[in-house]
Amino acid sequence: QVQLVESGGGLVQPGGSLRLSCAASGFTFSIYTMGWYRQAPGKQRELVADITSTSYRRNYADFVKGRFTISRDNSKNTVYLQMNSLKPEDTAVYFCNVDFRSVRYWGQGTQVTVSS
Repeated sequence: QVQLVESGGGLVQPGGSLRLSCAASGFTFSIYTMGWYRQAPGKQRELVADITSTSYRRNYADFVKGRFTISRDNSKNTVYLQMNSLKPEDTAVYFCNVDFRSVRYWGQGTQVTVSS
């Protein structure tokens, strides 16, 4: 029943910006921490950022600090990732995540390609 649907990926030039969205359903969105992860070809999936349900505390990977911002809108059951100053090494499939009832749920992913 848990469903996560990412959108907003695409092709962008280095230095450009994208905003990713993740629409969630099937659980009480407002009480769960949400996260964004990414996976590049041949690499492990890695945490990009997460945001808690209660205090909206944000946690970022070092490689995106100062460039990316995670946010959420509980009225829309949506978590966002604003990505600025994009670099070619940011190229990856970006996944939305929630841990619900001891199970890790993922969306289908959205491709972000940073290239000239």
